Amino acid sequence: MRQPKILTTIRDYSWSLFRQDALAGLTVALVALPLSIAIAIASGATPAQGLVTAIIGGFVISLTSGSRVQIGGPTGAFIVVVYSVIADHGYDGLVLATLMAGAILLVAGYFRAGRLIALVPEPVINGFTVGIAIIIATSQLKDFLGLDIAKLPAEFLPKLAILAKELPNSNLYAVGVAVLALVLMVVLRRWAPRSPSLVIGVAAGSVLAAMVALPIDTIASRFGELPASLPVPSLPTFSLAKVQELLPSALIIAFLAGVESLLSAIVADRMIEGHHRPNAEIMAQGYGNVASALFGGMPVTGAIARTATNVRAGGKTPVAGLVHALLILAIMLVAARWAGMLALPALAAVLMLTAWNMSEPEKWREHLHLPLTEKGLFFMTLVLTVITDLTVAIGVGVAAGLALRLLDKGKDDTGWTPRDR
Repeated sequence: MRQPKILTTIRDYSWSLFRQDALAGLTVALVALPLSIAIAIASGATPAQGLVTAIIGGFVISLTSGSRVQIGGPTGAFIVVVYSVIADHGYDGLVLATLMAGAILLVAGYFRAGRLIALVPEPVINGFTVGIAIIIATSQLKDFLGLDIAKLPAEFLPKLAILAKELPNSNLYAVGVAVLALVLMVVLRRWAPRSPSLVIGVAAGSVLAAMVALPIDTIASRFGELPASLPVPSLPTFSLAKVQELLPSALIIAFLAGVESLLSAIVADRMIEGHHRPNAEIMAQGYGNVASALFGGMPVTGAIARTATNVRAGGKTPVAGLVHALLILAIMLVAARWAGMLALPALAAVLMLTAWNMSEPEKWREHLHLPLTEKGLFFMTLVLTVITDLTVAIGVGVAAGLALRLLDKGKDDTGWTPRDR
């Protein structure tokens, strides 16, 4: 079934449900705001483009999703591929690749490809997720340490070499702000899990930096003031040659959006004891990416952390996701100047914590005790993700996993099903 969940949940909607959804939407918006800005900066885009993605993509995904509680937005999984596309083809190239990815997802949803996630070996998913986490953490060291480096190379090993060389030149004020934000977020998440820990951590670090006039970068000092309005929608310029050139990147974006959104929906199902519609979910990612691209936004997908936050905050229907997007829009319209004062080291701390959570440290021991073939798949995908790129890592990982399954048809498939993430 490809019918969006909002069409079934709205039939029995009530003011009581709206109050719960509105409160959950507010909570998720406070989490999504600093995260969307931080992800955009790490991807080589602007903070405004991250907010546009959260607003437009998030709204459209909630409106069309096959899950009752899915929250869409920019996620850490896209940072590597987005950074690479922008570096090679410019931001206009990314917008076109995002539009193409949306079209690919719409076709996949139409042909009911939503259940094909079961064919992707879990060690491959875990391997490139941990690999992406390592790349994200490494990409944030420059701002976390306050290093003055004009341009870091995209390749992992050369980037590490330059960071190690510049380490003695770290800005201790930046490190202090980043550590303060990180400690606050970790402590609040543990002792006050319902609090907007990301907002409090970033705000505390930014307020300290502003009050003492510390010599560290803010959003406004590096990127200028945030716009107080949405851009006018338009089609990106394209040619057949450009489409062919960007097709591999568009396929990777579509794959990541499909996999992450379906994993998020599976986790949400287990939290609310519900059942999502996988083909409707794939279609929703298609609509969301097309809409985001038309407004000049980045790739968008169902976000596991924000979806889980929505459920824990009491979100019951897709209206919570609509409220979350509208609240981010309201903040952009009336408080853009204040958002421009956020300190970049504090935002780097947000992504450091995001990378840590993506790596799922509670499962490290489990990875080490996998059967030999699955362990090999995991580490091969991880290394290829970090050293080469996602295209190679996913292609080789999936091909190797399917080949191993064909060679061992009698193997119990329980190890290949997606688990809670």
